[in-house]
Amino acid sequence: MGAEAVESPLWAEPHIRQGVEPVSIVIFGATGDLTARKLVPALFSLAQEDMLPPGFGIVGFARRPWSHEDFRQKMRDGVEAFSRHPPDEQSVWEGFAANLFYVRGGFTEGERYAVLDRFLREQAEAEGRPDNRLYYLAAPPQFYAEIIAHLGRARMARDSEAGWRRIVIEKPFGYDLKTATELNEIVHLVFGEEQIYRIDHYLGKETVQNILVLRFANAIFEPIWNRRYVDHVQISVAESVGIGGRAGYYDQAGVIRDIFQNHILQLLTLVAMEPPVAFEADAVRDEKVKVLRAMRPMSHHEIETHTVRAQYAAGVVNGEHVPGYCEEPNVAPDSQTATYAALKWYVDNWRWHGVPFYLRSGKRMATRATEVSIHFKRPPHLLFDAMDDEELRANVLALRIQPDEGIALRFEAKLPGQGMARRSVTMDFSYRESFGATSSPDAYERLLLDAMRGDPTLFARSDEIEWAWRLIDPIFEGWQSEYAPPLETYEAGTWGPRGADELLERDGRRWRRLLDG
Repeated sequence: MGAEAVESPLWAEPHIRQGVEPVSIVIFGATGDLTARKLVPALFSLAQEDMLPPGFGIVGFARRPWSHEDFRQKMRDGVEAFSRHPPDEQSVWEGFAANLFYVRGGFTEGERYAVLDRFLREQAEAEGRPDNRLYYLAAPPQFYAEIIAHLGRARMARDSEAGWRRIVIEKPFGYDLKTATELNEIVHLVFGEEQIYRIDHYLGKETVQNILVLRFANAIFEPIWNRRYVDHVQISVAESVGIGGRAGYYDQAGVIRDIFQNHILQLLTLVAMEPPVAFEADAVRDEKVKVLRAMRPMSHHEIETHTVRAQYAAGVVNGEHVPGYCEEPNVAPDSQTATYAALKWYVDNWRWHGVPFYLRSGKRMATRATEVSIHFKRPPHLLFDAMDDEELRANVLALRIQPDEGIALRFEAKLPGQGMARRSVTMDFSYRESFGATSSPDAYERLLLDAMRGDPTLFARSDEIEWAWRLIDPIFEGWQSEYAPPLETYEAGTWGPRGADELLERDGRRWRRLLDG
């Protein structure tokens, strides 16, 4: 049904659709925002492009007393608002909605899991297909352990002759190293590691995956991807939005736990990792873990000098006046939670020794943009005098993750005419312009498909999660101690606090302007 399959960028990799068996996708927390905004719209787009198997079912599990029809109507609202392929015909939607079901149950109600189990078995038997199940935890994190334990008690977790079982766990995976380790122990009592898919939607983005292709499929980049040629690396995750309705979570987590522990460290490992022996799950994840192990936890002195923390004040974003963080609903007026952070970190291995990685992220910034930029060293001997006291600008390779996915390379070129006047120019590659795609597959589309296929390459392994927390915990603890840098403020709609600029200026560098050539 729907669009021709050839229109899907995912069809460029024919093996992706292969191995997608009939499956029931069980969403715990099906009445929540994530399900309506991301999961079901992503699944609908996959169905439109014939990427789902004929025998698939989507089963919501939550407390609200909804019927199958209630669930279908709520999901249609989400699909119309957020899917890449909103249903343009009633028959198109009805064909998809016939695979949507709802089972009422609270996460703590053990008897309802037996009801869910029976429903899934009967659906598989009625359709004559394997009873394969992909459980998706879209519930609040405090219920993860209980849901997993109930799945174990109901004997719903182990693979059997009837079908396989897998579980997708949303971030945050733990609140610190202790809770992440405890959650890993709990889930390992019920599921094998090969069944567990810890999701970070950033890894489903086209340009994030293209980091590996750029590095390892092009002979011109990998030889210079090291300390001999790279001066420094910048990773920026800027958000123009505030905290929305997440004050309860965000005021405890802050930007370090919300963004750095997962998104930014994931990007850093892909940029810094060694070539894996093969593009397969364990080989790729082994190299990512090696990067995290090479990053030493920050000392008290480094927390004082290598980190910046700040909180947004009232300002203007996209022409709209917005309140400061402490004026947001349900935020304490004296909250010390950081909504912005900038860090300088090192990867202490042979490839990257002495190369600083500058990381920053903040809410209520000037625009929404995520970018990784590789800043190369200047030529060792300047043949050309600086013009008008302007220094020769270093080459920069920028990978735009969002919103306009692409890659740009800045280099110097001679201006037409007499003399040797020069100017920085940019070679720019855009996914949209080069491949003619009006919209790339959503990150959840790719990751859900990989989970159904049983490919965990783009999902975090247990040791990766724990090593990331080993790096983040000392920073969070240091910010609550006498070694904490001062909590600065920055006006909403700007690029952050003055201290972030000074962090680079002390090293004779400056932040790259996002979305700039």
